[in-house]
Amino acid sequence: MSRREDPHANAFIEEAYELLAELEDSLLELEEHPEDKDLIGKVFRAMHTIKGSGAMFGFDDIAAFTHQVESVYDRVRDGALPVTKELINLTLQARDVIKAMLDGPCEEITRGQAPNQIVSALGKLLDGETAPANTTSPGESAPTLPNDSAADVDATYRIRFKPSPGIFATGNNLMLILEELRGLGECAVVARPDNIPLIEVMDPESCYISWDIVLTTNRGMNAIKDVFIFVEDLCEIRIDIVDKETFTDAIGRGENYKRLGEILVERGDITQDQLQNVLDEKKLIGEMLIEKGVVTPDEVKSALVEQEHVRRVKEKARSKEDDISSVRVPAQKLDMLVNLVGELVTVQARLAQTASLLNDTEVSSISEEVERLTAELRDNTLNMRMLPIGTTFGRFKRLIRDLSQELGKEIEMTTEGAETELDKTVIERLNDPLVHLIRNSIDHGIERPDEREAAGKPRTGTIHLAASHSGANVVIEIRDDGKGLDREAILLKAAERGLVSQNAELTDKEIFGFIFQPGFSTAKEVTSVSGRGVGMDVVKRAIDALRGSIEIASEKGKGTTVTIRLPLSLAIIEGLLVTLGNDSFVLPLSIVEECIELTGDDVERAHGADLAYVRGDIVPYIRLRREFRIKGERPQREQVVVTKVNGSRVGFVVDSVVGEHQTVIKNLGRFYKRVNAVSGATILGDGTVALIVDAAKLATDVEAAQTGLN
Repeated sequence: MSRREDPHANAFIEEAYELLAELEDSLLELEEHPEDKDLIGKVFRAMHTIKGSGAMFGFDDIAAFTHQVESVYDRVRDGALPVTKELINLTLQARDVIKAMLDGPCEEITRGQAPNQIVSALGKLLDGETAPANTTSPGESAPTLPNDSAADVDATYRIRFKPSPGIFATGNNLMLILEELRGLGECAVVARPDNIPLIEVMDPESCYISWDIVLTTNRGMNAIKDVFIFVEDLCEIRIDIVDKETFTDAIGRGENYKRLGEILVERGDITQDQLQNVLDEKKLIGEMLIEKGVVTPDEVKSALVEQEHVRRVKEKARSKEDDISSVRVPAQKLDMLVNLVGELVTVQARLAQTASLLNDTEVSSISEEVERLTAELRDNTLNMRMLPIGTTFGRFKRLIRDLSQELGKEIEMTTEGAETELDKTVIERLNDPLVHLIRNSIDHGIERPDEREAAGKPRTGTIHLAASHSGANVVIEIRDDGKGLDREAILLKAAERGLVSQNAELTDKEIFGFIFQPGFSTAKEVTSVSGRGVGMDVVKRAIDALRGSIEIASEKGKGTTVTIRLPLSLAIIEGLLVTLGNDSFVLPLSIVEECIELTGDDVERAHGADLAYVRGDIVPYIRLRREFRIKGERPQREQVVVTKVNGSRVGFVVDSVVGEHQTVIKNLGRFYKRVNAVSGATILGDGTVALIVDAAKLATDVEAAQTGLN
C-alpha cells in the first residue's frame, strides 16, 4: 500500500497543510518583528512537528529536508543567527518545497535542485559557514547543517508527566517519549501508579499512571519541550529547573542536595505547615509523613530519587492543563451529514403538512416537536461547517508580499472582521475570485512609491480586507488607496466595443459594471500579473454561482472598493414560498422586505408601466408569470414581493404568497446549468418541486434588456 493510501498518512498530510499555513503566517509576521522570540519559537515548532510526524509516517524525504531548516532555526532560537530578509525568503521557499512534496510524488521533486539549493543557501547564513556540497541522490540523507546549539553547562530538570486517561486512543506510545528523554542525558524515571483504580472499574484502554522524571542535560529547556510537542495538549506537564547557585554552593561545601521535606514542599505534595507539624515529632521525615497519611510511599520514593540526582541552573516551572477541545473530521463526512439533515428537513415538512390535513392533536404535537428538533439539528450542523474567513485572509499576505516585490511596489495588508464566519464551501470557492481582485489592486490600483510621493501619498500603499455579517449574508470588502478607476477610459472602451452609445448618460455603478464584461480591459500593456482582459468576468460568474453579488465603487486618485455580498450557507436557506398558477417558486427570505397587494387599479394608475407605489415610493417590479412563461389567467389580486437586490428595491409579482419555508437547495443538474434566473430547486412537503428564483440575476437581465445593453 502506498504511504498516501494509508489513513494515518492522510491525517499527517492534512495536519501538515495546516502547519504550513501557520508557518507562512508566522514567517510574514517575523519579517516585521525579527526580534520576537515567540514567533521564532512558533516557526521552529512547526518545522519540528512536520519533521517528527513525517518521519513517523514514512515521509522520510520531507523529514530530512525539514530537519535542515529546523537546524537553522535552532541557531536562531539560541541567538546565534539573526533573522534577516534573506533568511525569511529562503524559509518561505523551503515551505513551498515542503508543500510541493506533499502535493505530488516526492521522488520527482527531490530529483530537482530546489531543495539542495535552499539547504546550501541556508548553510551559508550560519556564521559564514558553507553547507557541504550536496551530492545526495533520492533515498539518501540530505547534508546536515552545523548545529552547536547545545549548551556547555549541564542543567537538571524536574519533570512531572501526567497523561490524560484517553491518550492511548490517539495512538501515542508513551514509552517512546520516556526513551527520548533518556536520550537527552542522565535520566531517572519513577512511575506513580497511585491513581490506578480497582480492576472491577478499570478501563483497559485508559491511562492511569503518571511519571516523575529527573533529567540532567546540556540541551536546554526547549529540547525537553520538543519531546512532548505531540502530546502537550493531551497531558499535564510541569518542568522545574533547580536554582544553579544553590547547587554550586552546596557542591563546593560538600553538602548534599535539598532535604526530603524541602523537595516535597517544593513539588506541592505537602504544605510547609504539614511539614513543620511532622518535624515537631522528631522522627524520620519520610516515615512520619507516610504515617500521617499526608503523602503516599510512591511520592516519598520519587522525592528520594530526586534528592539523589544532581541539579544545576535556575528554577522555573511550566504547566500545561489544556484539554482536547476539538476533533478532526473529514470534510466528506461533514458534507454527508449536511445532506442527511437536508433530507430530514424535507421529511419534516411532509410530516407537518400531513399533520395539518389529519387535524389530529397528537400527530400535530409530535410534528411540532420534530420541527423543533430538526431546526436545532439543522442550525448546529450548519454551524459545524462555518469557518472564520480570517484563514482565507491570511493566505493573501504572501501573495501581496511576493507581488509587491516583483512589481517594485511597497504595499501593506490590513484586515478587519477576520473572525467573521462563513460556510466552508463558500470560503473554498471564494479563494480564486479574491486572489484575482487582490492582484488587480496590486497591479492596476496601487502606484509605485515615487508616483505616490508625487501625488502627496505615503510611499507604502494599503490593501484592506474587511468582512462583516449583514443579516443572512456576509459582506466582504477589498479596498485599496491607489489611483482609482478611470471613469472616462472605461466608458470610451465600452463605446468602442459597442456596449453603449458614446452619448449615453450612465451612473458610476453602471460604468464600472462594464469591467465584468468578458475580455474587457483598459490596460495599455500586458504584465505578468494582469492586463489581458481575462478574469473579472470569471470573478463575476464565480460570485453569481455562490448566489452573491459584487459591486465596485471608486474615486479617481483616492482608491477603489470592491464589495462582495454572499449568503452564509449554500445548503439550507430560509425562503418565501410563492405560487404562479399550479407551480411553486421560492425567493430567498434574506432579500425580502415586505409583501403588498397589486390590484387592477394599481396597474391602471401606473399607466401600463411596471411600477408599484409603496408608501409614496415608486418601486419597479418584474412579472414572474411573463419571465417564466406561465400560462393561464392571472388572478384579480396579485402579490408583489418587494426585495432589495443589488442595492436597489425591486418587486416580483406572483399569484399568491404561501409563507416562509425552510429550503434545502438541490442542484438542477448539468442539463439545466444554462437556465437563467433559477439557482436551484427544493422539494416541498407534498413531494412536488419548487424552483428557487435567482432574484439578482433575473433583475440584472431584465434591466439590461430594457436599457438595450444586451
